Amino acid sequence: MKEQTKREHTPLSSHIHKNEKIFKERLGMDDSFDVGVRKLNILEKEVQIYYCNGLTNIENVIEVLKELMHLDHLDPEADTVQETIENHLTHLQVEYTETIEDCIFYMLSGLVFILLEDEKKAFVVDVRNYPGRSPQEPDTERVVRGARDGYTENIIENTGLTRRHIRDENLRNEIMQIGSRSKTDICISYIHGVADPDLVSIIKKELEQIDIDGISMADKTIEEYLVNQGWNPFPLVRYTERPDVASTHLLEGHVAIIVDTSPSVIMLPVTFFHHVQHAEEFRQSAAVGTFLRWVRFIGIISSILIVPLWSLLVLQPDMIPDALSYLGPEEESNVPLMAQVLVAEFGIELLRMAAIHTPSPLATALGLVAALLIGDVAISVGLLTPEVILYMSLGAVGIFAVPSAEMGTALKMLRIVLIIATGLFLSYGLVIALTVVLILMAGMKPLHKPYLWPFLPFDPKGMWQIAIRTTVPSMRLRPRIVNPKDPVKQGDN
Repeated sequence: MKEQTKREHTPLSSHIHKNEKIFKERLGMDDSFDVGVRKLNILEKEVQIYYCNGLTNIENVIEVLKELMHLDHLDPEADTVQETIENHLTHLQVEYTETIEDCIFYMLSGLVFILLEDEKKAFVVDVRNYPGRSPQEPDTERVVRGARDGYTENIIENTGLTRRHIRDENLRNEIMQIGSRSKTDICISYIHGVADPDLVSIIKKELEQIDIDGISMADKTIEEYLVNQGWNPFPLVRYTERPDVASTHLLEGHVAIIVDTSPSVIMLPVTFFHHVQHAEEFRQSAAVGTFLRWVRFIGIISSILIVPLWSLLVLQPDMIPDALSYLGPEEESNVPLMAQVLVAEFGIELLRMAAIHTPSPLATALGLVAALLIGDVAISVGLLTPEVILYMSLGAVGIFAVPSAEMGTALKMLRIVLIIATGLFLSYGLVIALTVVLILMAGMKPLHKPYLWPFLPFDPKGMWQIAIRTTVPSMRLRPRIVNPKDPVKQGDN
């Protein structure tokens, strides 16, 4: 098992009670209730079984104890006691270890280790049973048609869900540990012969260089080390909780990173356009998928520009064409227009945050308060005009159409920047702000891949597949952005 953190190598002693003293001291067994040891006398030898409650399958541990207890009724014949015990451990994964540190690491990972008197090796038996939930459809990636399973917080289950979709001998699941104290399991998944080996090497190198005590925030911490995001609000990796989505990316040549304790799988490298696609588009016909995609694109563009453009036209009435002469508030307000827009913007975001943290039984009450009291009273007292609430609501709905929560938040921040620039410098501010943001996004190259590909640099074939949901039989080649080792996905159909 490959590990990111280098552990010390203190060898086990042949004196079992000396080992016991070390384990009790280092594990705090007299203080912690969830780590313990069970002592047995087997074939005139003392045997000690160390375990961690909550991470082990108690039924499997009992089976191990039963097998060991039955050995007293057997004749070991020419076999040593050690060989006899090993031959009667009825479990798939039984290994040896010779160091104190390995024993502690495996035990705290949910395995048990068995010490035998006068032996310098310990048996390690896999009896893990991590607490968690069963696979279910992710709330943020629901589809009308399609599978209802989703990743969980268990890394073993997650790799199994991926294997179920890709039964390829070339699928690699390489594991390592990150965090000198947390020792969190990290799995790098890719298809050998399809994924770019240079990309895989870069990812491994970046992960191996992480030196931190623990990653309690799991995948998000790994993301910040991998792509050096800094203060950039735009997501540089894609998260998914759907095994079918992750499998599709793996078959295209992407690399997946699965972090234990997190149901989200990191896909990389990705571009801006990966964040605005949804599995529902590929669960419908090509025509319906294209329609859904364009509705989403229009909603996203509208959510970014509708409020800044409306504010610009209201602040510069001479720019309003005759066909749109009805735009603008009919009555004067004591509150400046830009103040109204910003208050509404932050108010909607505050309500969204409140909805997340509000218990389900109170969610309806929160909606009534927001709609009837805040909205209606704000208009009545003149704090907000009806048009401000209308356009801010349209912008909010457009953001909700973004499949990626991270991208949705980034677009909200972009909209606020455009609103402020428009309020300060009118049309010049809007144009300059949009230009600067576009230039910055064009210069972003996470993992040496252009963020706006295939728009910048322009790739006609790639852009066609972004604009149109093409049929699966026509998609012969894998995306060039991942530099696949095997570019041909399928033959002529």
